[in-house]
Amino acid sequence: MFRQAVRYGAARSARRSIRKGRMKGTGRVLSTTASWLSGNRFGGVSNDERRSFSTAGTQNPSMSSGNVSAAPFKKLMAGNRGEIATRICRGAAELGIQTVGIYSYEDRFTQHRYKADQAFQLDGSKSPVAQYLDIDTIVNICVSNGVEAVHPGYGFLSENEHFAEALSKNGISFVGPTVENLRDFGNKATARNMAIAANVPVVPGSEEAFATIPAAREWIDDPANNCSYPVIVKALMGGGGRGIRVVMTAKDLEPMFTQASNEALSAFGDGRCFVEKYVESPRHIEVQCLGDGTGNVIHLWDRDCSVQRRHQKVVETAPALGLPGNCRESILGDAVSLLKSANYRNAGTVEFLVDKHGQHYFMEVNPRVQVEHTVTEEVTGIDIVQVA
Repeated sequence: MFRQAVRYGAARSARRSIRKGRMKGTGRVLSTTASWLSGNRFGGVSNDERRSFSTAGTQNPSMSSGNVSAAPFKKLMAGNRGEIATRICRGAAELGIQTVGIYSYEDRFTQHRYKADQAFQLDGSKSPVAQYLDIDTIVNICVSNGVEAVHPGYGFLSENEHFAEALSKNGISFVGPTVENLRDFGNKATARNMAIAANVPVVPGSEEAFATIPAAREWIDDPANNCSYPVIVKALMGGGGRGIRVVMTAKDLEPMFTQASNEALSAFGDGRCFVEKYVESPRHIEVQCLGDGTGNVIHLWDRDCSVQRRHQKVVETAPALGLPGNCRESILGDAVSLLKSANYRNAGTVEFLVDKHGQHYFMEVNPRVQVEHTVTEEVTGIDIVQVA
């Protein structure tokens, strides 16, 4: 994936327009964004106090004016590897926070190990990936070395509610969404029902997931469900384009459902899938948001990730070019409304499909920092990792 905004004429012009507030409706939103980021949204709190909104797991920052003399915590673990771990360490260092890294035996010579103030090797008896998924070992490292908070980055344990709960039980803050946010948005059927409750449009589909092909076939064949072929079968859990298959006709259901279910079971430990009406040739638009966990949510505009291969994003541009103004305003508003209804905390992305008629439909929420957050950073000039 290209991790920067595409820098050709239209994109540069749009970026300048966003920064200067010239795009329709941008002035008010940019003013709100600036106020929120500067602390005015919270009555003029300091930078350190403002940043603590996303990391203090048990208490929100004070709404009164005043300054604090120290960062919200003294020692932070980058619970990841590679580029995102380096970004986390850099952001923490700029805030005066000591950093702790973790690394697998195979990663013992990689950069992220040496960018942290301290670094600890994981359990080398396990596979490279399993080492970064080892909740008990990571929590023990935190407890033994005075770590006060963990930023999980993306991938690995970033959306694992059990990891967040384990940290909380040991008095360690999870720099990310709340456990409830992770639980609700990690389950796509639950997220879909939350979108419906928030009056956000969704593609016609099943409210619950199916464990068997006959159950899925029975639901599709029921005219009351208004979901005839072609349909798309999606894994209940996880993301990253895995566990997704398009089913064009009834005879394709068995092989496509089996493939999606097996892939989901292997990747996420849960083979259940739900069914939606297939939207042909859509645009894939996502909205970057930030929330404070108390119902205050802002957006940092949209990204277009329609260029994909096997449901994997290849190119991202920000903002989405050629998106009608009323469509953009509706998408941004629905993204914020949904996350407000969930009292969302930290950085998150709400994803939508837009059909050829300009109608948008909710897809899912990614409750974490995404790989492609850097595209939004290029356009807005905001360090999402540090702000979150």
